[in-house]
Amino acid sequence: FEVRAIHHLLAAKTNDHKGYYTVASFDALAQAAHQLVARQYDIYNQVLMPALARHQIKVISHGQRNAQQRRWVKDYFESEVRPLLIPVSLDPAHPFPQVANKSLNFIVRLSGRNAFGRTNEIAIVKVPRLLPRLIRIPNKRASREATFVSLSSVIRSHLEDLFPERGVSEFSHFRITRHSELAVDDDDTKNLRTVLRQGLQHRNYGQAVRLEVSAGCSTYLKNFLLQQFDLPEAACYPVHGPVNLVRFSQLADMVDAPQLLFKPYQPRWPVDLTPPAGSFFDRLKQGDVLIHQPYESFDAVMAFLHEAVYDPNVLAIRQTIYRTGTDPTLLNLLREAVRRGKEVTVVVELKARFDEETNIHSAEMLEAIGAQVLYGVVGLKTHAKMLLVTRREGKDLRRYVHLS
Repeated sequence: FEVRAIHHLLAAKTNDHKGYYTVASFDALAQAAHQLVARQYDIYNQVLMPALARHQIKVISHGQRNAQQRRWVKDYFESEVRPLLIPVSLDPAHPFPQVANKSLNFIVRLSGRNAFGRTNEIAIVKVPRLLPRLIRIPNKRASREATFVSLSSVIRSHLEDLFPERGVSEFSHFRITRHSELAVDDDDTKNLRTVLRQGLQHRNYGQAVRLEVSAGCSTYLKNFLLQQFDLPEAACYPVHGPVNLVRFSQLADMVDAPQLLFKPYQPRWPVDLTPPAGSFFDRLKQGDVLIHQPYESFDAVMAFLHEAVYDPNVLAIRQTIYRTGTDPTLLNLLREAVRRGKEVTVVVELKARFDEETNIHSAEMLEAIGAQVLYGVVGLKTHAKMLLVTRREGKDLRRYVHLS
């Protein structure tokens, strides 16, 4: 949705029947996506939740909580959640607030008058991203059961507390997905890093492409949101559960149940590089080595780089970077190579989708310590994993390469 839906949506809005993206392509996309989302929540409600319950892991709604649990949830709401919520009642002085990409929000329809006699009907409650989406209820009775509540459920059951003297007649949580592709014209861009950094400032507020609401959302509230975000009916996805199922992956870390986890896969050390204690340079002089990843470990490549960094005969290291993830090992090794006086050149792909900010930071860090940083080939993305090591061997310079 964040990358490819926009062209189909614009075609539907402009009633385009002749281009590559058309009303028909949007309708087909929406139909397929609705079917997938429906299946996704069927699996969540009919398969996953019952399976977890059989293993004493439960995510309970307000109606399923006993009196003791409700008191705990209320205390949690008052101490941890409510101080961070800012409900906004819409009126001429308080227009519809900016809603960030894929953030959790509530829309509330109010009745009655507030303390100032106003009868404004719609309010929006934005939920900060820093709040955990799953909260475990302490169990003082030493039961084996692990009981959780979702943040949505906690807020939903206490919405009326946010609007004293008003009645809450209806509500729904909702989430907006926005177009997040950074449009960069390589030919017209003098400084790619600057252009990407400017684009990142606005990514969270791109054009809306999808609206998710709770399955019980009224037609009135749904239409209000569709109009607000300028979306057609087919772009609305009512869901029977939380709007972001990805957050439920946290359960794997919040419950001590190793028997429910997949057995971790351990790739083996490349056979042709055995034993791992030997010198890579001695082995590579004998011939090329084929590594079959992910079945054989990428650790061998990192070990090769490590040896090159600490080998006094290595004069230069050239490395491409597409994504580094959260492991700092690669960047730390390149930093150490610079510190040891080696010539280090790094090709950093700034346009690695959704890792642009991380890669910009990596590029700036490498430049700051003295590495030469390049940004690849204009018009192309550098996906390849390449490492070139230049080593002094007697009177000759010899090059060793990793290509992936």
